[in-house]
Amino acid sequence: MSAAVAALAAPVAAQPMGRPDVAEAARANAANWPTAHTPSAITDTETENRISLLLAQMTLEQKVGQLIQADIAAITPEDLRNYPLGSLLAGGNSGPYGNERATAADWNRLVDEFRAVSVEPRAKGVAVPIIFGVDAVHGHNNVPGATVFPHNVGLGAAHDPALIRRIAEVTALEIAGSGIEWTFAPTLAVPQDLRWGRAYEGYSSDPKIVAEYGKQMVLGLQGELVSGKDIAANRVAATAKHFLADGGTEGGDDQGDAKISEQDLIDIHAAGYVTAIDAGALTVMASFSSWNGVKNHGNPTLLTDVLKGALGFQGFTVGDWNAQGQVAGCTNTDCPEALMAGLDMYMAPDSWKGLFENTLAQARSGEIPQARINEAVRRILRVKIKLGLMDTPPVVRGDHAMVGAPAHLAIAREAVAKSLVLLKNEGSVLPIKPGAKVLVAGPAADSMAIQSGGWTISWQGTDVTKEDFPNGQTIWDGLEAAVTEAGGSAMLSADGSFETAPDVAIVVFGETPYAEYQGDVPTLDYQPSDPTDLELLKSLKARGIPVVSVFLSGRPMFTSPEINASDAFVAAWLPGSQGAGVADVLVARADGKPARDFTGKLSFAWPADARAPVTEPLWPLGYGLSYARNVSVPQLSEDPKVDIASALNVDSFFGAGRALSPWTLSVEDAGGKRTVGTAPVSSAGGAVTAQSVDVRAQEDAKSLTWTGNGIAVIEGPASDLTKHLAERMSLAIEWRIDSLPEEPVTLALGDRALDVTTLLAGAPKGEVSTLAVPLKCFAEQGADMAQMATPLRIVSGANLSLALLSASVEPVDGDGTCPPVAN
Repeated sequence: MSAAVAALAAPVAAQPMGRPDVAEAARANAANWPTAHTPSAITDTETENRISLLLAQMTLEQKVGQLIQADIAAITPEDLRNYPLGSLLAGGNSGPYGNERATAADWNRLVDEFRAVSVEPRAKGVAVPIIFGVDAVHGHNNVPGATVFPHNVGLGAAHDPALIRRIAEVTALEIAGSGIEWTFAPTLAVPQDLRWGRAYEGYSSDPKIVAEYGKQMVLGLQGELVSGKDIAANRVAATAKHFLADGGTEGGDDQGDAKISEQDLIDIHAAGYVTAIDAGALTVMASFSSWNGVKNHGNPTLLTDVLKGALGFQGFTVGDWNAQGQVAGCTNTDCPEALMAGLDMYMAPDSWKGLFENTLAQARSGEIPQARINEAVRRILRVKIKLGLMDTPPVVRGDHAMVGAPAHLAIAREAVAKSLVLLKNEGSVLPIKPGAKVLVAGPAADSMAIQSGGWTISWQGTDVTKEDFPNGQTIWDGLEAAVTEAGGSAMLSADGSFETAPDVAIVVFGETPYAEYQGDVPTLDYQPSDPTDLELLKSLKARGIPVVSVFLSGRPMFTSPEINASDAFVAAWLPGSQGAGVADVLVARADGKPARDFTGKLSFAWPADARAPVTEPLWPLGYGLSYARNVSVPQLSEDPKVDIASALNVDSFFGAGRALSPWTLSVEDAGGKRTVGTAPVSSAGGAVTAQSVDVRAQEDAKSLTWTGNGIAVIEGPASDLTKHLAERMSLAIEWRIDSLPEEPVTLALGDRALDVTTLLAGAPKGEVSTLAVPLKCFAEQGADMAQMATPLRIVSGANLSLALLSASVEPVDGDGTCPPVAN
């Protein structure tokens, strides 16, 4: 081993002055950690010497540029001529040329356009090509027609590492097929509290499963690293994320705090990183979350001492979406602390320009030492060289025919079938017998959006349609084809209505799509406030029809009432675009046997009640029935063992870009009412339109625009606000007023409306402000505070435009003056 390469294997030395200090509770001791090491094949003496030469030639501006990643929605190729950034990403809602439904060829063209500018000759220094990353987390999920696999929660239930390797290989082929070389996957979280909105991104609560899958995903995405050779043109760089313990936060809060011991950090949450690094993962993404009160983006004992020391990681670390701004003392555009802690590349999607300027100034002043900058740039260049981006000519990716190839779809269909877990099958109602008359019901039966979940086409995945995946099938499509082929008949009826009684009903229902913090829930109770799916199951049972439930979810949930109302119950998770995989297991062919038996086993414990974390499971991890092994399920307790009413958001109606359960946001005009947030990300076509927008964070607000007379309303179950009234609280609305109409604007709580036109006119335009109206103002006009089902209604005419960030009932300082009563 040469001296240059041997130096890479040495423990990381103490950081130079400027390293952030952290509280004792958040200081990791690298000596306690397991050892790992990036394979030596990541580099060699020639590569390191080449990097040293490049570093000697690069200007400081070019070095700082390598440390910053921008989102394609906030930068143009022309910008790279003045700001030599090192990386670009496409966030969950960023498509080429503003089109979320762009083709693989469009993606390829966009990458080529940016890369061409990045390598233009410079008057000074060295031109370095960009590296381009996307969130391809269950297949190349940004691209219509791509192969979309089950989310990780389902793949964990398959308990099949070899299948995971094949899935990763297919995903790499399709990412590379669109000209892209880097994916932000695999997620190696080990979720411990299923209330977390990203729980479905975890393979299991068992670190052993995560460790094995992490290894196979990295090997499938990248291939094995070979000394002196580039990663193949049909392979891409992997990202082990999110370092560390994002699945261990208190309460399952996204971006929250993991208040756990260092030993738990090691034993539970680090397992996947050991195997992923040993397998050669080229990048690691730091987590938004904290460990014992310190944000991971600013913790040098984790990012440097552990990751680059004990775990021997030799690739580069990348941040998460503006997460540097959450480090103590930092903003999105100013955070030397993260770099000094060990972050190598900031993810600064829309803050990149200010961050570049501030980081450059700090580098010039010496606040950020040249040695730290050079180390970070060296790591980034090492990965770019391994990907062939700096070859002459560079490695070319872009075989568009790979996207959605038939052989890939077959593997996805296999994965769907292997992920299904049978939890109940009384009377052997499954498999569906040949020649049966089958009713297929439920809101998710023919919904590509619900079966695919978040991170599909768009960030939250709520606006996905069947047209987005013409080479896919909804669960209904698959069931209809299989039942018909076996000599039976199938009828689709979302509400369960029928004229001729069927032999059996298959009801497909579950969680609507979500991603990240928008999926956080207060309890594990499924449909706590409006159990419409349970009512559908009971109505079918009451008519003597055998009922098969196919439950779609990103996590195990308290569904004992639904299980009791079902003859068979299947946990189908979020299966993705190949819904026919469900029918392969549920429906017998003409010979009376299904194409596949159930082989899936729970990779998370199934809760017996709505409490979290799950300490007393109804069924443990590893449980699952099959046609060969069936067990009768007795009547289950339907006691959630939590006060569901108190757990619901009685006084918080809107936040984090969405209506908070059990509340819904709708817009209404002459064209009728349209729900916003639980169905489409945007609602268009009427006098009021809604669109998710970024104000302080990603999609943290809804932009509401009136083009005519219309209403925006938040509704939910009748709630008692008398206590809030007695405590002199106010209806507090945080928003950004962008434009005002000539007509009056009224604000109502219940059926009592007040004229807030003057108040809105006085609000700063284009800036976030808060309007607080005392509850007494509505109560004095006769609003029934004991039965409040409509805590917010905004009525206006054309030209009102606002971004709604939050709406709640809370104590607000003020004079308690009431706006005038609306006419």
